[in-house]
Amino acid sequence: MPELTPRHRLLVLAICCMSLLIVSLDNTVLNVALPSMQKELHASVAGLQWTIDAYTLVLASLLMLAGSTADRIGRRRIFKAGLVIFTIGSVLCSLAPNLESLIAFRMVQAVGGSMLNPVAMSIITNTFTDPRERARAIGAWGAVVGISMAAGPLVGGLLVDSVGWRSIFWINLPVGLAALLLTWRYVPESRAPKARRPDPVGQLLVIALLGSLTYAIIEAPGSGVARTAAFGVIAVAALLGLLWYEPRRAEPLIDLRFFRSAPFSGATVIAVSAFAALSGFLFLSTLYLQNVRGLDALHAGLWMLPMAAMCFVCAPLSGRLVGNRGPRLSLLVAGFTMTASGVLFAGFEGETSNVSLVIGYVLFGLGFGFVNAPITNTAVSGMPRTQAGVAAAVASTSRQIGGTLGVAVIGAVLASGVGASAYRDTFVEAARPAWWIIAGCGLAVLVLGALTSGRWARGTAERTALRLESVEVEVKDAVGVRAQDAPA
Repeated sequence: MPELTPRHRLLVLAICCMSLLIVSLDNTVLNVALPSMQKELHASVAGLQWTIDAYTLVLASLLMLAGSTADRIGRRRIFKAGLVIFTIGSVLCSLAPNLESLIAFRMVQAVGGSMLNPVAMSIITNTFTDPRERARAIGAWGAVVGISMAAGPLVGGLLVDSVGWRSIFWINLPVGLAALLLTWRYVPESRAPKARRPDPVGQLLVIALLGSLTYAIIEAPGSGVARTAAFGVIAVAALLGLLWYEPRRAEPLIDLRFFRSAPFSGATVIAVSAFAALSGFLFLSTLYLQNVRGLDALHAGLWMLPMAAMCFVCAPLSGRLVGNRGPRLSLLVAGFTMTASGVLFAGFEGETSNVSLVIGYVLFGLGFGFVNAPITNTAVSGMPRTQAGVAAAVASTSRQIGGTLGVAVIGAVLASGVGASAYRDTFVEAARPAWWIIAGCGLAVLVLGALTSGRWARGTAERTALRLESVEVEVKDAVGVRAQDAPA
């Protein structure tokens, strides 16, 4: 990638943030629209789960493929293709005649979305080469999540109450088209000097693992033990297949050597935990505010505004903190406040009091605002720049896996507790185990943040980076020798 002026670098960052905005906004707006969709499409709790998880599942399955493909054939090219597919998928979602079609079109959206966030992060990583500048850019990137959380419930509530839930997909069209034109004009093309080859076997194993695991969790309350166990066995077999097959490939889809770095491994698990907590939190809050308290979509969005505002304020602060002092303090603050929020709702029925409800939202928004920047920065900062796309894709995949599992597990727990009873009578009691799960996710962020951000952890990251760089040099040397020995 050519050296860019400071103004041009900021423009590239803004364009990449636009892609994150439409992807993040799509999820937050969708959560507010769930009750309206449930009524019009006659969907069960499991059906609502699939409208979210069909998207995150496909996204998680394809992110690493998109990252490595972008490193190989061009990041700008894949980024533009993702914008086109995501925008088309949004149009199709707005026209879906039934729940099954909506789920299918959400999967089309996800194919495009898989080409956006990890590729955009790879572009940012290669644009901002100074570690401190990069940390601040990632902080701005994280602030976009806060913007989407702040704008999503309000915009979604206005659209759902005035036009209908189908209109929530229309907002992707102008942003997607603008991002496409700006990318074509201002984002330079870049590739990795040595990108990975396709790994179709690894890709199929990832799809089998995530798909079977999600199906088993979501359908467990309504399916028999035999069917649930069968999909559980498929998930275990796919995981064992990945662990056996991937280390034997010269260029695997998932380079397990990355996980020898304690900060990278910690960031991966922290991403799963944090985004599982977020997706479960939004899922429970939306159903509670609209189906139990009887609020319309707009007023439900207003109730969640304190959480979004804290996320918006804290994300850039966390980026600066990571750039100046490292990820440890941000992770500790995030883990503590997310845990406190879950405990408030689980142990003290916080959602039944207006004051405690607001406090819980503020605590969770503060924690989630602090957690995103250290995840991303840790995932990419210790890796060779030539593998930026793959490393960023692993971090993005971890987020989507967390989001998928959060909705699947929280929804399954809620469905089991509510059963055939009325929401208003049983929701608070049925949701208590789900809130404890969210508190446990926050505790995992706290503990892993402390364990994987110290001197020992940094040492493992340095050794891992040296191994990866030495392997790259050996591969390049071997390729050079073969080229010299080849007949003229």
